[in-house]
Amino acid sequence: MLLTCENPPDQRLMMSEQKLINKSNTTKRKSKSIFLGSIVALIIAISPYIFYTYNYFPKGEFLDLFFFTYESKYQESIVMVMWLAMNKIIPIILLILWFFTCKHWWYHVILIPIAMFSFQLFSQINEDRFLDETEIYWLIPIMLVITPFVYFIRVKLFDKHVLGIDLEAMDAELKQYKEKERLQKEKEEEAKKL
Repeated sequence: MLLTCENPPDQRLMMSEQKLINKSNTTKRKSKSIFLGSIVALIIAISPYIFYTYNYFPKGEFLDLFFFTYESKYQESIVMVMWLAMNKIIPIILLILWFFTCKHWWYHVILIPIAMFSFQLFSQINEDRFLDETEIYWLIPIMLVITPFVYFIRVKLFDKHVLGIDLEAMDAELKQYKEKERLQKEKEEEAKKL
């Protein structure tokens, strides 16, 4: 009588190696996720300290750096300019982190406040006066694109998960119905020919 083995030794060895590779890949992904999560948590934790860096800038109207000199024409001092800038930069950083880590269906809406703070920061850097007045008008085109897009996603999700309407199933059913109608018409035409 011949004894047979379901999995020859070579195949069993290959299967165990594959399991080790899969386990290694899973471990690498988990460690990468923990590393990225730690970086995000660190950035969020130090954001108040980043904000208060404005206190370390000169109190005068000029900022001399290696590659350029900045003059505050409309604000009292560079400290005031940096305070205003940090009031825009920190929310931008936190909103960008939220955008990239959010798993909700509506995460595209986060782009609207990111754009608003970005326009305000850009306006402050370029004009140094009349802050936060006209940036809302720059947001209108962005809102006109993002809002319908998010609403469309919401409608599709609402129809599928709340109302139980599966548009793909409805399309398949309509195609099936049209095919039956077409076959029935062909049969009627063949019956008329005979």
